[in-house]
Amino acid sequence: MNKIDGRTLKHEVLTALRKRAVAQVQQGESPEVVIRAMGFCRSCIYTWLSMYRAEGWDALDARKRGGRRRKLSGKAIAWVYQAVSGGDPRQYKFPFALWTREAVAVLIHRRYGVKLSRNSVGRLLAQLGITPQKPLWRAYQQDPARVRQWLQEEYPAIVSEARKIKADIWFGDQAGLRSDYHAGTTWGLKGKTPVVKSTGARYRLNMISAVNRRGKMRFMIEGSRLNAEVICRFLDRLMVGSRRPVFLILDGHPMHKSGRVAATVRSHKGRLRLFTLPPYSPELNPDEGVWREVKAHHVGRAGVFSLEDMKAKAVAALRHLAKRPDKICALFHSETTSYAA
Repeated sequence: MNKIDGRTLKHEVLTALRKRAVAQVQQGESPEVVIRAMGFCRSCIYTWLSMYRAEGWDALDARKRGGRRRKLSGKAIAWVYQAVSGGDPRQYKFPFALWTREAVAVLIHRRYGVKLSRNSVGRLLAQLGITPQKPLWRAYQQDPARVRQWLQEEYPAIVSEARKIKADIWFGDQAGLRSDYHAGTTWGLKGKTPVVKSTGARYRLNMISAVNRRGKMRFMIEGSRLNAEVICRFLDRLMVGSRRPVFLILDGHPMHKSGRVAATVRSHKGRLRLFTLPPYSPELNPDEGVWREVKAHHVGRAGVFSLEDMKAKAVAALRHLAKRPDKICALFHSETTSYAA
């Protein structure tokens, strides 16, 4: 496709196009996508962003010439966009994996010798449609090909088989809870970090749960160590009252593959089948959200004074969630779990 030459356009038309393009980028559109759709050469969008950054919307007026000298050229802004949107700080010899405004400022100074304040970097990133976001963490051992196979072949096959025999698909997981885990914040005097006092004793509980996309949930609290016997007990409880066959998807922990668990599965005479998620892929399991809800939003925000107190708070949190099918269904609508919705 032939590129549009801005010099052939009327001033008012070119001005309107510039402003529309910059506005779209600020709303979160990729600069590359915006400029390609408009038919201009790639460098134009970054030049316009540089002009806007220097003097605001008036700088995009096609009649305007001169003005304040720009600290960063369009080419420099293009490089910053590519570095932050498509790179990892560790690629640029930073010892951490998350971009901060300070890190971007250092990167710009290293590359172009231009010093920008933290606020200035924040404005630049906002102008580029780059916003602060909570990252998704993935284990470096994860095999992307294996994940694709699960999403494109294995899970669709499970769904197809479940439809044939009218089975319910559940996702299960287990987690530990410690009394010294704290989440959230507390108010205190500026400059004086509040101290959360506890007994010094530590209590532990283990929890097992399973959820399905219809908003149902089953759970079990276990004070002792999790092992195959505990898993079998949970499987038996899961099958109680179930009128339809159950397909349960778990992670690949060795106890899920033990002979004892296999015997329990066989005892249900084909009404229970277990399937395994790809290794190192907890983000694919909607049931992971149960522990986030219990730990971060409930027990982690409360004081724990004894093992019985911790157990009571954990059970209360799980019961509360079990009565909220809307919240359980929402666990199936994150970026990484929507495939199972």
